[in-house]
Amino acid sequence: MSENQHLIISYAATDEPGCQQALQALPLPNLQRLLKRWSVSASDNGALEDFAPPHERVLAKALGLPPKATPWAALQQLQNGQAPGDAAWAFLSPCHWQISPDQVRMSDLSAAQMSEDESRSLLAIMAPWFSEDGIALVYDRPDRWLARGPVLAQLDTAALDRIALRDVRPWLPDKAQAAVLQRLQTEMQMLLYTHAFSDAREASGRAPINSFWVHGAGALPAGYQLPAQTPVLNITLRDSALVGDWRSWQQQWQQLDATLASTAWSQISLCGEKNAITLAPPAPGWLPQIKQWLAPTKPMALLSSL
Repeated sequence: MSENQHLIISYAATDEPGCQQALQALPLPNLQRLLKRWSVSASDNGALEDFAPPHERVLAKALGLPPKATPWAALQQLQNGQAPGDAAWAFLSPCHWQISPDQVRMSDLSAAQMSEDESRSLLAIMAPWFSEDGIALVYDRPDRWLARGPVLAQLDTAALDRIALRDVRPWLPDKAQAAVLQRLQTEMQMLLYTHAFSDAREASGRAPINSFWVHGAGALPAGYQLPAQTPVLNITLRDSALVGDWRSWQQQWQQLDATLASTAWSQISLCGEKNAITLAPPAPGWLPQIKQWLAPTKPMALLSSL
């Protein structure tokens, strides 16, 4: 890992009561020491309803990409050496929805866990339906595929993190833009409801896969090139935060804090579900440094604002 990189920490805190309580007993000595020398250099304020969580917005800005409707799948293709040109890509994650009269709730993301063989088998079942609408599905990893097609251009989609254990309906993309995808979701629910693939999963005691979520859609800006040095996104705290396991989250934060002094980061962004704060060394000169040393920000106060 190169030194002097920008570190972005996702789920550094949330405003969930359990998280706020966990913060009260969370010693972070290295972050505390850092705050005696560094100050807030930038902030990104948003709302829980934003399709892009703060860590994605901060990362997108650092990469020179739009913080809204960021084409993450197309960026991955570029990073993998498969120049996408002006092609529109998206990630497609198979998932399990709990459907009731009053809500359509995304299950814990681990409920849709598959082996590579299972994932490839399911892709083969679903791909022909997508192909009829000009969308090609490509295997990426067991829990996520790539989709390519014109319908994915200019499509603002919510991050997968946003819908974990939540009602998906407020997070659906614009109906006019996503009419094809919403029809395909209905068709896949009908197809998989009685399919042998679903029967095999239920027979083994696992939740059936009955839908999919499209995220990270779009095409890269014309002529886009990656910056010489890219930020590091740390997702250590993500899984515990998404399921509300705040004891594990505390332990993982302490382990993460222990590593903060081991690399010469140029700046560190702490991100919650609404806001993000970026820390950096103060402006040159003795006065800003003295002020920061005399009145450092407390980690708990900083994290509580995210």
